[in-house]
Amino acid sequence: MEMNYAKTVEKWGTLEVAVKGPKEGNPFCDQWIKGTFECKNEKKTVDGFYDGDGVYKVRFMPSFVDTYTFKIESSFQTESAEEVSGSFEAVAPSADNHGPVRVAGTYYLAYEDGKPYHCIGTTCYVWNLQNEKLQEQTLKTLEENAFNKIRFCIFPKHYDYNLHEPITYPYEGTPCDTSELNENNFAEYNGCAPGNDWDFTRFNPAHFQHIEECIKKLMALGIQADLIVMHPYDRWGFSMMKAEDDDRYWKYVLARFSAYRNVWWSLANEYDLMH
Repeated sequence: MEMNYAKTVEKWGTLEVAVKGPKEGNPFCDQWIKGTFECKNEKKTVDGFYDGDGVYKVRFMPSFVDTYTFKIESSFQTESAEEVSGSFEAVAPSADNHGPVRVAGTYYLAYEDGKPYHCIGTTCYVWNLQNEKLQEQTLKTLEENAFNKIRFCIFPKHYDYNLHEPITYPYEGTPCDTSELNENNFAEYNGCAPGNDWDFTRFNPAHFQHIEECIKKLMALGIQADLIVMHPYDRWGFSMMKAEDDDRYWKYVLARFSAYRNVWWSLANEYDLMH
């Protein structure tokens, strides 16, 4: 099995192992992949995910400076195939890498290396799904101000100040017709407007790849990425999926984003409005 990965990564960095696999059928549902990563002080098994075009990925954040070994297992690995395994060096973190933020002393927050974290947060719900110019403006504004955490959505958001369509969608399919959408009929589109046609078993990898790039850009600025995983402000039907579709979505985003040290999880925005 063809495999690619970096031979060194910083402590609290992201090690990504990419392997080639089948494209046939629906790899999001038909296949699985996972990895077990181990050093003398740590052993973790994590789920991987399908990233499109026959590429499967497993990501891991090492917590120690040490030599790690790993083993990749998958549904498409045949019994006769050579074991998919390897090793890498987790090296000392760079000056700006203080690790994930944790609860410290019950009432406080600190980075993993002990540096205090004083949260100055803001919310820009779907800055990541706006046009490129607005994305750049948002990052520039963050860089020039004191904010060190930003909450934003994985799904697009339907609300009064943002009636246009996002740059990408999380699933394969077709959105509802919004040619008549305006501030006066906004409420008529709430929930799941007629005309949406999504395949909730097939993710759009480009949507999630772009969010990863946003997470990494925030990391470079020393900013925590507080991901809002679900929310009720919706016209596409993403807030009204079946339980099995929700489960598949959760598993996918956890596998994709958990190995980035600056990711926080907001389970839902205004969850009490989600029926």
